[in-house]
Amino acid sequence: MPSLGWSRRHRVERDEARRRYVRGRPMKTKAAILRAPQQDWEVVELELDPPKANEVLIRFVAAGLCHSDEHLRTGDMPGRYPIIGGHEGAGVIEEVGPGVTRVQKGDHVVCSFIPSCGRCRFCSTGQQNLCDLGATILEGKMPDGTFRFHLDGEELGGLCMLGTFSQWSVVSEYSCVPVASDLPLEKAVLVGCGVPTGWGSAVYAAGVRPGETVVIYGIGGIGINAVQGARHAGAKNIVAVDPLANKREKAEELGATHSAAGAEEAQQLVTDLTLGVGADNAIVTVGVVKEEVVTAAFNAIRKGGTVTVTGLGNLMENTIHLNGAMLTLFQKRVQGTLFGSANPIYDIGKMLDLYRAGDIKLDELITKTYRLDQINEGYQDLLDGRNIRGVIVHEH
Repeated sequence: MPSLGWSRRHRVERDEARRRYVRGRPMKTKAAILRAPQQDWEVVELELDPPKANEVLIRFVAAGLCHSDEHLRTGDMPGRYPIIGGHEGAGVIEEVGPGVTRVQKGDHVVCSFIPSCGRCRFCSTGQQNLCDLGATILEGKMPDGTFRFHLDGEELGGLCMLGTFSQWSVVSEYSCVPVASDLPLEKAVLVGCGVPTGWGSAVYAAGVRPGETVVIYGIGGIGINAVQGARHAGAKNIVAVDPLANKREKAEELGATHSAAGAEEAQQLVTDLTLGVGADNAIVTVGVVKEEVVTAAFNAIRKGGTVTVTGLGNLMENTIHLNGAMLTLFQKRVQGTLFGSANPIYDIGKMLDLYRAGDIKLDELITKTYRLDQINEGYQDLLDGRNIRGVIVHEH
């Protein structure tokens, strides 16, 4: 890909980092970390160990600014602090450790925030998104229980065993999905999390079928792709719900047939569109899931309809409280989904095939790109509703 304006100094630093790695010594990398909840991101220099068995050294080219990392900052999703952020990443494999078979040096890859071992009960039954290796993603431990990043003698993990807010990282080969080298990695990065999670929430988890009515609550990096998924599945009515006009407009640009600023307006739309029957599916993709939005989604669906909850809330709070009689008598269903119930090894490539064919839009999702040292600006833009998706483009 183009040099993205790299200076001669950046190239010298990159080449020196590579030489130090080849000699088997820890290398330096700049990364954005959180020292504790409720603090800003801080860009620091870390030491990075070489890869061990079944691990690879990756030079990240791009990292997506996903709301899940904001949950880490607020403490809604507590991790092991200090921690390196970033779980949506794409880059180039620079070296491989012993036993690596999935990728080789020079491969362009998109990382999955859920590793896929291919052997556990869930991988072997077609549920790679629930792989047992995902047990330590909030701590950032490698599958062998150790860490590769160090700061002043302290061990640090990378979120989801990745830490894509670092220029360089050592990750498990089970987190890597090779992609074609001609794809722009600063666009392809989005299929590591937001695109398959949203698209799969509609197509796989909700099982949207042609002619159905779908209401989607929250049009951010996940919700906009639920819109794309519902459109791809052939939904007749797609109602996008978001208080911000720019997000409603983007949803209609990418496939929503209607939009609403709030749940009450959406309820009336659904009632009118279905002649009082109700929506077939409601998908909750708001940035922070609260009881009110799940209740609104539950009320919007028809008898036998489904609410799919994709967004996250505080892990220590109960955010679903529904009328059990209505659940039973109307045979409604409420379910959660992780990674849109997609299989990373297969579906990351599938999303890129759909992108090439024009059936999934990626370029249109990126509102703005940032340097690593602009990460706090990027997340403020996310919180202020300016971005559908922001992307960090790393300098090397």
